[in-house]
Amino acid sequence: VQLQASGGGLVQTGGSLRLSCAVSGHTLSDYIVGWFRQAPGKEREFVANILWSRHNPGYANFAKGRFTISRDRANNTMYLQMDSLKPEDTATYYCAARWRGVSEYNFWGPGTLVTVSS
Repeated sequence: VQLQASGGGLVQTGGSLRLSCAVSGHTLSDYIVGWFRQAPGKEREFVANILWSRHNPGYANFAKGRFTISRDRANNTMYLQMDSLKPEDTATYYCAARWRGVSEYNFWGPGTLVTVSS
């Protein structure tokens, strides 16, 4: 499975961004795909994920109500709509995938940097 995230950039506090993740290389019907982020000096943390075949999204507490994960199965693309952005959302965002039968994400794409200015 190959993943490529895009859509990062500089945005002001309160603004919005939509990240995209193009997924290729394998049938995704039994995969969970998700977003993680890593801020400078901090550990990587989970943001949101989705079961590719049935939607069924899950969110970190900080993402609930502000971020929305979705996927376009026809185009093998996953999205993260981020609204009401805060400076603490500044991080490199990564998309990742795992087969639904395992607990660890073992497919990762290069990140895309999101910077939220105050």
